[in-house]
Amino acid sequence: MRVLLVLLLAVAAGAPAAVQAQDPTLDQQIQESRRRLEEIREERARLQNDLQMVRGRVADVSAELRNIERQLSASRSVLAELEFQAEATQERVAENTQLLADTRDRLRRSAEALGGRLRQIYKLGPLHTVRVLLGAESFADLLTRYRYLRMMASSDRALVDQISTLEQSLTDQDTELRESLRELSRLRQRRLGEVSSLQSVEEDRQSTLQRFRTSERTTRSRLDVLAEDQARLAGLIADLEETRVADDAGAEPVAPTLSLDDAGGLDWPLDGAVIYRFGVQTQPNGTSLRWNGVGLSARPGTPVQAVRDGTVVLAGPFEGYGPTVVVSHGGGFYTLYLYLEDIGVVQGRRVVAGQVVGTVGGRGTPEGPHIEFQIRAPSAEGVPTAQDPLRWLRSRGGAP
Repeated sequence: MRVLLVLLLAVAAGAPAAVQAQDPTLDQQIQESRRRLEEIREERARLQNDLQMVRGRVADVSAELRNIERQLSASRSVLAELEFQAEATQERVAENTQLLADTRDRLRRSAEALGGRLRQIYKLGPLHTVRVLLGAESFADLLTRYRYLRMMASSDRALVDQISTLEQSLTDQDTELRESLRELSRLRQRRLGEVSSLQSVEEDRQSTLQRFRTSERTTRSRLDVLAEDQARLAGLIADLEETRVADDAGAEPVAPTLSLDDAGGLDWPLDGAVIYRFGVQTQPNGTSLRWNGVGLSARPGTPVQAVRDGTVVLAGPFEGYGPTVVVSHGGGFYTLYLYLEDIGVVQGRRVVAGQVVGTVGGRGTPEGPHIEFQIRAPSAEGVPTAQDPLRWLRSRGGAP
């Protein structure tokens, strides 16, 4: 703009008449240019404000989604505990039912024996007791016979009363246990309803989050989104490792179930083709993406197995990766199973190698149905870092 004005002034010095004839047109052009510039600036400011609003709304929905995910995970854990309590209560009911039947049988036999004695007494007549007493040869013998008859009667009555009391007690206990079992069943149904409701809310939030993500991705590349997802995942692993170290402090050391010696010896989590590898890969459109694991494609619903024994430290949805399972193997070693469809384990429980932790999902990803498998190992910085899983998994008879 300044260069144009200088040129105009130079031309004006040599040809004032011509410039004066052109001045109105130049003024109009300058004014039009200024108007367009102002409109562009306003449009840019509006777009920046819109982007900030979208990002803010995404953050709000993400926080709400994480809260729902924690509630969902807690509800699954409660369901598992309720199922355990229900099973234990059923066993107690069965044991008490058998004990009650045995007690009733004892009562029946005792009553029959007592009835037999009463029939014998009846046959001997009402004066039998008197005759027994009168048959005593001495006063001492009389007292002995009296005490014997009294002990017999007291013993029979005590036996009947004791068994009757036990039967009533067991009947009350059986009623109480059955009511407890019904209450546990009602609680389980309510928890199932709660999980269903949370899943519905989660789907709504996922849908809302996806819409905002779509708006946000119009101004950002997939590389940025993936980098944020990976950063969140790295933060999660760092938090889990900090918690593990704090829990292990002062406790008796336990040997990890995974170590550097296992490199090249782990079974695959599923039999699927490798669709992307660990590290940076350039896409056909020129975009470079960095992967912290390997992508294994398979049909949706295909079982995914744990590669080694460990403890489930996360079993639930994780933003950016969907349903996720993280297994801690101790010593700072973790295996991650991302983009699952269903989760088959409970957070806080132990798993063994070969146990199904979930099924293949990833339907909505650009790569299609697949899982991402990651391995994290301890580093010099103290935070577990991503490793190339293909160096840890068994060879498939050549290059994986």
